[in-house]
Amino acid sequence: MTGAGNPANLPPALRARLLEQKATWLVTGCAGFIGSNLTETLLALGQEVVGLDNFSTGRQANLREVREAVGPAQWARFCFIEGDIRDSAVCAHATHGVDHVLHQAALGSVPRSIIDPATSNAVNVGGFVNMLVAARDAAVASFTYAASSSTYGDHPGLPKVEDRIGRPLSPYAVTKYVNELYADVFARCYGISATGLRYFNVFGRRQDPDGAYAAVIPKWVAAMIRGDDVVINGDGSVSRDFCHIDNAVQANLLAALAPQHARGQVYNVAVGDSTTLLELFDSLRAALLAHGVGYRRAPLHRPPRPGDVQHSLADIGRAERQLGYAPGMRIRDGLALAMPWYLERERQLAGSID
Repeated sequence: MTGAGNPANLPPALRARLLEQKATWLVTGCAGFIGSNLTETLLALGQEVVGLDNFSTGRQANLREVREAVGPAQWARFCFIEGDIRDSAVCAHATHGVDHVLHQAALGSVPRSIIDPATSNAVNVGGFVNMLVAARDAAVASFTYAASSSTYGDHPGLPKVEDRIGRPLSPYAVTKYVNELYADVFARCYGISATGLRYFNVFGRRQDPDGAYAAVIPKWVAAMIRGDDVVINGDGSVSRDFCHIDNAVQANLLAALAPQHARGQVYNVAVGDSTTLLELFDSLRAALLAHGVGYRRAPLHRPPRPGDVQHSLADIGRAERQLGYAPGMRIRDGLALAMPWYLERERQLAGSID
């Protein structure tokens, strides 16, 4: 948590609104990176939260951190359901009596989807439809879901604007685009307005650095702390719009509480900055050095990964205008904020090994 006084650095007006208006929220994927941060923020602001996760990628440790961060009184407002969004009965049970749905559950990772497209489709598309049906039947007040910048595919234009996309470059990208199509169809057929948030490389506390499909920032930080090699796929000129978790939390809550005319659309969730992998490498090294951890190795270069987009930079104007989105956390500030969590995690892991 970035501070009990203002969870996730929320804009004052949004924080005040949540403190005044109590509701029941369903967070799918609540034990994951983004889901656990949403759960923590909502509980800290006195909301009732139902969490759904099957621990396929989420971690019990994330929920333990949330419990420790919010304290026993707020934790008592949390109801956990262990289940899979591929089970329609589980989805129906989880949405019963819920006001707002924040649907984060999915199988992420482009490489994983290339290796196993069938499972990615079953979870990301089949599970998504199950959640839409359940939300429709429960007559929830709002439905906000995790979309992806991978939807832009091979469209060469920069910055990325919501209405201009190309062809998907991976099975994962296909699944996230299909989510947007289903959301649009459900709005037309059933009147449920589902709002999609196209995340651009979200990073921060509780993003797992281990495993075959770890995101670049936690993976590189862990390697630097351990003194291992940092591997860059390509020449390092690939660029991304890195977005701190606090910005993503803000976007979800704004979308859920948005006026009706702003719902049922897709929005870029990013900061509007472009950072190459070589620039990221230097920034991570500097952030670690500020904590007394020096890393002197040069990165190793390997061939580019199939399915990866070369450059990604978001136009966040639509979210700013229609949702009031105001990302206050730029990449260097976000790295500085996240670094103590990464260092503490590595210290705990080293202690458990010893």
